[in-house]
Amino acid sequence: MPESDDAPLLRFIDQVLVGDSSILLKSIPDNSVHMVITSPPYYLQRDYGSGGIGRETSVEEYIDNLMQVFSECVRVVREDGHIVFNIGDKYESGSLLLVPWRFATAALERAPVKLINSITWVKLNPTPRQFRRRLVPSTEPFFDFVKSGNYYYNTDAFLATHDLLKGRPKTTSRLGQRYFRLIDESDLTGEQKELARAELQEVIDEVHAGKISGFRMKIRGIHAPAFGGQGGGRKIQLERNGFTIIRIHGNSIKRDVIESPVETIKGMRHPAIFPESVVAELVSLLSPPDGIILDPFLGSGTTAVVAKKLGRHFIGVDINPEYVQHARERLRDISGGIDYIL
Repeated sequence: MPESDDAPLLRFIDQVLVGDSSILLKSIPDNSVHMVITSPPYYLQRDYGSGGIGRETSVEEYIDNLMQVFSECVRVVREDGHIVFNIGDKYESGSLLLVPWRFATAALERAPVKLINSITWVKLNPTPRQFRRRLVPSTEPFFDFVKSGNYYYNTDAFLATHDLLKGRPKTTSRLGQRYFRLIDESDLTGEQKELARAELQEVIDEVHAGKISGFRMKIRGIHAPAFGGQGGGRKIQLERNGFTIIRIHGNSIKRDVIESPVETIKGMRHPAIFPESVVAELVSLLSPPDGIILDPFLGSGTTAVVAKKLGRHFIGVDINPEYVQHARERLRDISGGIDYIL
């Protein structure tokens, strides 16, 4: 919770408020919020029943209105904070308008921010449609903006559930046998082949013992040489020994992709529900425990719900009183405390 000298902020903490974010956010102090995460109304996509952003007559007007709110988000977020916007695209006359990327470009041009990631949400259950001339859209971007290079980032918390679900490494009797055959077929010298077999057996034993989750082997003349990252050392090993072994440890590579189904909430009239799992991944990655999370387009209340479950504070704003009331009811049913495996 903020200190007592942050009195202007205290009246917003853990509150869901009715109002226009472009106006209401002006009352929140500068550099006071750890993270903004939101999904504004999409351009001419849905009727949110409250007017406001999303019903403009042009993409340019839509982006201009969004930038009014975005500028306030930049002002209120801390120097080590993040601003995450999720925006959907729109077809017009058979062509995508590239609305998300036009917004991201405008944000970079008009605000003092950096875009460090465009995280792709892959919808595992997109709306079933039978298009004959194009594919069914099943992804949306989450743009992660920062104000400085000193931003909070907890990669260990991101996709941690995925790491747990992977379970123990596979340790079948056939592990590594293909590499033994490739060593025999290679043009390595006899001494190099002997060394390759010995080190291959050693790394197989490490997998069986649970010390690592897997490995890859590159053999000169058979596999393409390593490049980038640690490629220099591996290139030297390929030239000197004729092979190199890459050990893979337990944690998965933290890719800029989150796979999650679209969610619905019984009795909720809001037409586009933020998936809790997606918000939870990003809140865990980009904000500290006890941090303050702001959603200026709160909608169904998911951001506030996730923040409360993960031990963060929240500020939620929405222009639709019905949505605000439903969000408050959802929050009353939560006791608080972490209940995600993150």
